[in-house]
Amino acid sequence: MAAAVMMIATSLLLLIGIGCVNVGEAWEEEGTVIHVGGKVLCQDCTKGWNDWVNGSNPIKGSRVSLTCMDDRRRVIYYGSDETDEAGEYELIVNKYVNGGKEVKATGCSVRLVSSSDSSCNIPTDFAGGRSGVKLRRPTWLYRDQTKYTIDPFYYTTPLCDEPNQEESQSNY
Repeated sequence: MAAAVMMIATSLLLLIGIGCVNVGEAWEEEGTVIHVGGKVLCQDCTKGWNDWVNGSNPIKGSRVSLTCMDDRRRVIYYGSDETDEAGEYELIVNKYVNGGKEVKATGCSVRLVSSSDSSCNIPTDFAGGRSGVKLRRPTWLYRDQTKYTIDPFYYTTPLCDEPNQEESQSNY
């Protein structure tokens, strides 16, 4: 009995290992279209902890940008998208732009640009929305498409904005 269990466990580990190698190989051979998607939410710090953490509301009409650089750190692609009613955005980029220059996903970053909600318009760096998030590993690969799903970006209310302590201390 123990030998049968050991054989099944070994077989499963072998199958998982083979699957990881194939995913890793497929990731290196990205498709010809890059999709980047995610959500933009409003997080209100004036609510109780549970509502603050779990009660974020989607922001319709906020803008998110994708900037891609080449190997010499020059911008070869810039695009932006506006969020829908669910606060979701989807940026689609052809892998080859400007007469055949290759857009490498690892040279791209996504960031918050603006909020359409005047009561929730302070960008936060939760999940890197204010400073930008580099594309690392794709979420899924299918034929000629590579998709990157970004963790939600957050705006907050002006009341929740913390002053920059470094600037205030340097003035003294």
